[in-house]
Amino acid sequence: MDTVNIGLLGLGTVGGGTLQLLKRHADAIERRTGRRVQVRRALVRDLAKPRPAEAADVAVTTDPDEILDDPAIHIVVELVGGCEPTRAWVLRAIAAGKHVITANKALIAQHGNEIFAAADQHGVIVAFEAAVGGGIPIIKAIREALAGNRIESVAGIVNGTTNYILTEMRDRGLGFSEALAQAQALGYAEADPSFDIDGIDAAHKLAILAAIAFGTPLAFAGVATEGIGAISAEDIGYAEALGYSIKHLAIARRDEEAVELRVHPTLIPQRQLLARVDGVMNAILVHGDAVGETLFYGAGAGALPTASAVVADLVDVLRLLSADPDHRVPYLGVRPGAIADLPLRPLEAIHSAYYLRLSVEDHPGVMADITRILADHEISIEAMLQRPDPTRPDTMPIILLTHRAWERAMNQALDAMSRLASVRGPITRIRVQTNGTW
Repeated sequence: MDTVNIGLLGLGTVGGGTLQLLKRHADAIERRTGRRVQVRRALVRDLAKPRPAEAADVAVTTDPDEILDDPAIHIVVELVGGCEPTRAWVLRAIAAGKHVITANKALIAQHGNEIFAAADQHGVIVAFEAAVGGGIPIIKAIREALAGNRIESVAGIVNGTTNYILTEMRDRGLGFSEALAQAQALGYAEADPSFDIDGIDAAHKLAILAAIAFGTPLAFAGVATEGIGAISAEDIGYAEALGYSIKHLAIARRDEEAVELRVHPTLIPQRQLLARVDGVMNAILVHGDAVGETLFYGAGAGALPTASAVVADLVDVLRLLSADPDHRVPYLGVRPGAIADLPLRPLEAIHSAYYLRLSVEDHPGVMADITRILADHEISIEAMLQRPDPTRPDTMPIILLTHRAWERAMNQALDAMSRLASVRGPITRIRVQTNGTW
């Protein structure tokens, strides 16, 4: 029975969970692969820090060279995160002929094209299931189980922090700042939460999902990204009154001409499955031309859910160690020479319905001005709410739902409305999912 030596770059939350599962399921892994796994060395920041019991027989080091330059290590598992120095470490491991497993969505989204090319050159495997969706096997599902489909769209809640915040704002009536503080207190949000609440984390994951779904290059720089910081408890209440929930969605669509990649708050009809995904949970809706809609739901983060995906990748790599590189599943689902470099559609060219909230002076003629501007830009109104604010008797909140319109036209209409003397303060605009169309 062959023994395969593993080097762990990182022994934190996910690294510890991975080590725990490797110890717990050692016999099952051996039965499934015909090989025994041994964690030979792990990179840590502090040698004096207490380690879990599972790490008792693992040599620890603060020097990555002891892992990257060790010829006895066959597979490097990168669980540090960030793009540097992890990019350099991964490329060194590949150049040394080591297979790589990573949970690093930023690394794959921003440098995956380079990393995959290097892996092809050196005949090694790079596995990254844990980079998206934690324990949800979404990459394998799209790349393999749905390979008989043309994937038309992928849309999902892929960041548990923002979903938790929006859920608490809806269920408990909290303001954004209060809900964020609660998420931080519970450990769901970092001290600097911008990576999550500004949508960067979701954009990394979307870039990976879209590339696999559509067989296109990774294009993180082309993802249009909006965060949730401007969403108010009032917006959530108005959306509920109109039959919608507000979710922070990552959306990828393609047609014959272009690919859309966008992350932003979205009103979803309450009857839709994604509208009922709450708390820190993730869910990803994939639409294929043959299978229709499929929903993948589960824990998107955490030590053991993410470690589950890491260990699943390890099992795949162990099974493929003796396989010809040409017989391995391509990283992005299609052979490198067959990647379709479709152009990215700019956000201003999308077609969407919209939710608008604006505060206006309460006097005759105001609504006429607003409807005239919308009509001038060929935007029609589907629904409207007017609810006087007793604390501000001189102003009237107006909430509008529009039919589908071009984003460019909506931008121009919002600019014209913002210049009306009767409009006070900024206008809130949130895109709306209608009739199954993102």
